[in-house]
Amino acid sequence: MDWSKIYEGWRNKLVPPAHLKQKIEETAVLRTDVCRGCEMNSLYAKHSPLRPDEHCTVCLCTISAKVKCLSCDCPLEPPKWKAVITREQEGEIENGRKIQNTENSSGDVNDAPE
Repeated sequence: MDWSKIYEGWRNKLVPPAHLKQKIEETAVLRTDVCRGCEMNSLYAKHSPLRPDEHCTVCLCTISAKVKCLSCDCPLEPPKWKAVITREQEGEIENGRKIQNTENSSGDVNDAPE
C-alpha cells in the first residue's frame, strides 16, 4: 500500500492545490466515468454495511479520492486509466513547484515540470 498516493488522492479531494484544481477535476470526471462502468466497483459487488462508500474492490480505495490522485494508475491489469503525472512531478508539487501541461501528438495531456 502506497500511503503517499492515498494521501495525494485525499488531499486533492479535500484541499486541492490551486494551480492543479482544474486538472484534478477534469481527470476525476473522466476516471469516475470509467470506474462507474467497471465490474470491480463496489456498486456492483455485495459489500459490508461497514463500508457503504463507493470503492474499488481491488485496491479498496474510495473512488472519489482515488480518481483525484494524479500520480495513480487504476489497479487492474491492464489499467483502465493511467497516471497523468509522475512520482517525481508529484514530489515537485509537494515542494511548491508548479507543473505545466503539454499536449502530445496523440492529444493526450502530459504534464512536465517547468
